[in-house]
Amino acid sequence: MISNKQLFLLNTAQTSTTPKMLEIERAEGIYLYDTSGKAYIDLVSGFAVSNIGHRHPRVLQAIKDQLDKYLHLTVYGEYVQTPMVKFAEKLVSVLPESLNNVYFVNSGAEATEGALKLAKRFTGRSGIISCKNAYHGSTHGALSVMGNEDYKQKYRPLLPGVSFINFNQTQDLSLITTDTACVIMETLQGEAGIRVADLAYMQKLRQRCDEVGALLIFDEIQAAFGRTGKLFAFEHYGIVPDILLLAKALGGGMPIGAFVADKKVMNVLAENPILGHITTFGGHPVSCAAGLANLEVILEEKLVYGVFEKEALFRELLVHPKIKEIRGMGLMLGMQLDSFAQVEKMSQLCAEQGIVIDWFLHCETAMRIAPPLIITEAEIRQVCKVILAALDQLD
Repeated sequence: MISNKQLFLLNTAQTSTTPKMLEIERAEGIYLYDTSGKAYIDLVSGFAVSNIGHRHPRVLQAIKDQLDKYLHLTVYGEYVQTPMVKFAEKLVSVLPESLNNVYFVNSGAEATEGALKLAKRFTGRSGIISCKNAYHGSTHGALSVMGNEDYKQKYRPLLPGVSFINFNQTQDLSLITTDTACVIMETLQGEAGIRVADLAYMQKLRQRCDEVGALLIFDEIQAAFGRTGKLFAFEHYGIVPDILLLAKALGGGMPIGAFVADKKVMNVLAENPILGHITTFGGHPVSCAAGLANLEVILEEKLVYGVFEKEALFRELLVHPKIKEIRGMGLMLGMQLDSFAQVEKMSQLCAEQGIVIDWFLHCETAMRIAPPLIITEAEIRQVCKVILAALDQLD
């Protein structure tokens, strides 16, 4: 009989020629379990999704409760749906006063698309500035503001009017002008191998956008919900964006994204023309119910408060001649090695020992360390022991 793995390769679209091919039967907390019962520690949190771990009981209960009421009813924005209303209210309550209006979508890429449209519509301008090595999603608009030409060249033409600056280089901020509708930037560059912005740079970025009337979009699709040791990464910099992008850990494991802005900005999508941005499944009631439970867990269990201590333990333990650098903030770390061959071998060796670890889209010589925030000190020590042993086996 043909196996699931064979059917996977036969019937489902592939994104690479070398998928990991792990066949996971169940997940719980920080662990994934394959069909043989082997446990794997998820050191990448499903790529910044499972901040509170897999299948948290409160998220599961919220999903079950909503299943007994209704699933999809109609397109976004037409009916008053309690899960969406309550989730938006909770989100707004933990954000700065100017980020008071939420547009729910299905993913991070869709949040990017909506935010770019919103900025152009509100400012009446067409210029968009992004950063080199940025990643904001893979749809056409999001791809247009991706800062890696290797991933874009086969899909041109893309959005016109997009230009790129160097992340963390203050002199480039002069390229933001009165023709600029928006600057879109990750608070920490994720797929670039975790690059942390300087405080002075971020404050000058905010100042420059204010000077020329450009909207500042912060992409926190990977960085939000405690991953950097603050609920939102922009809190480290003492500034507030005009538009905030959220997804991944927003839903506690369910698919959902959002862009958030001031109501006076968001309202331009409602008229002239009406339905300036639409989505069928955005704000899905089950995803919103899960997302609300997820946020309540982060807040009530105070998961953010232990993140810096856990980062410090990783940094203390991960000392090895083959580690060139560990970059990042909180539990959003990049471990720099010498080559992709080393990274590929590390991924294989760690998987054999029950650790799921991976690299970055725009930095294939570094490894991602981004476990669920609930990882314990004992589990960090276990993980680091496996990583150090794997490093010993590299050429």
